[in-house]
Amino acid sequence: MGAVVRVRHTSFVDVAARVTRPDHMIEWRGDEIVGVGPDDGGALIDGDIEGAGLYALPGLIDCHVHVTSISADEWADSGHPASYVAAHATRTLAATLRRGFTTVRDAGGADPGLARALGEGVITGPRLFTCGKALSQTGGHGDLRPRGRELWDPHPDVPGIGRITDGPDAIVRAVREQVRRGATFVKLMLSGGVTSPADRMDGVQFSDDEVRAAVSEAARLGVYCAGHAYTPEAVHRAIELGVRTIEHGNLITAASAALLAARGVFLVPTMATYEVLGTRGPELGLSPQSVQKLTAVGGHAVEALRLAQEAGVRIAFGTDLLGDMSTAQNLEFALRAQVQPSWDVLASATLVGADLLGETGRLGVLAPGAAADLLLCRADPGQDVRVLADPQKALATVVSRGLVHRV
Repeated sequence: MGAVVRVRHTSFVDVAARVTRPDHMIEWRGDEIVGVGPDDGGALIDGDIEGAGLYALPGLIDCHVHVTSISADEWADSGHPASYVAAHATRTLAATLRRGFTTVRDAGGADPGLARALGEGVITGPRLFTCGKALSQTGGHGDLRPRGRELWDPHPDVPGIGRITDGPDAIVRAVREQVRRGATFVKLMLSGGVTSPADRMDGVQFSDDEVRAAVSEAARLGVYCAGHAYTPEAVHRAIELGVRTIEHGNLITAASAALLAARGVFLVPTMATYEVLGTRGPELGLSPQSVQKLTAVGGHAVEALRLAQEAGVRIAFGTDLLGDMSTAQNLEFALRAQVQPSWDVLASATLVGADLLGETGRLGVLAPGAAADLLLCRADPGQDVRVLADPQKALATVVSRGLVHRV
């Protein structure tokens, strides 16, 4: 089982109670928290970590990443050798952990092989939840072929975020194959998107029968469906058809937010990606057509978050950054703070994320029996969550799976 490791004299950022508790001790053995409470006042022993002047909080959860994306040109990414993409993903995952994210949910592209390598300690990085390839109709957001290009390699080991599938029977098979390969959820492209070349931003994708088939088969296999959706029509339809999480949702209305809240559907805003693409899009590989599409949704992200916050929607933390954009992952904290109180932003990146992943009580908390994922910060994010926007300055230590990493 290994020895118990202790952080002494630290301030415990209790996200659930929305209070910071001074002079606490946190203990773990292996990958399990075994004690959280007031410090006993005893002398430090070998192996103890002095936490005086530091703030302990649960490891962060990002519910929308793409760790295998190399650039904003997702069609170009699909032409790289899988080994080359995996090498880039290894670097991205290690950097993600250094930014304080001990768990991430990949929304298209990563496969369970990376999750296995992380779990076995072959590579360093966060816990990784995957859907494999996001499912897209022909001409949908996951169909990345430039207009006039008909060839598409459907092999599951070919890099790329999407898989083209049409018709309820084909979708049932695709869901089964994704789950057979280890997917923990199914991603459906349900509206137009910024980086896809052949769809409209206001388009609604997949028929009702196709979405029902995906949701039903996913539920039968013990997983859930996430839906990429921007417009009110796409969001309302996804909710009515049983989709569990809405990704982005930039164009939602007050009625959309009320429906999300009433049905208990999670919203995963991804504000950082619009901020970065809005200033560096062409430099990062975004086509002129995609730049135009970005203008249709990017400026609505703050208002969508405000509507969701006021309606009491379960809002998780996501970023959706591609390739080198991932260095701006923590910018999301500053952007969320424009609308949400600091404790709400922290809850999004811990408690709500854990609920979304089906890991309530295990991830996103510091409590006996939880996973040993925690951060030691130099300032209290409960007072001002924007301190987490600069992880190099804010983080002193990251603990992941019980292993201590100095930032």
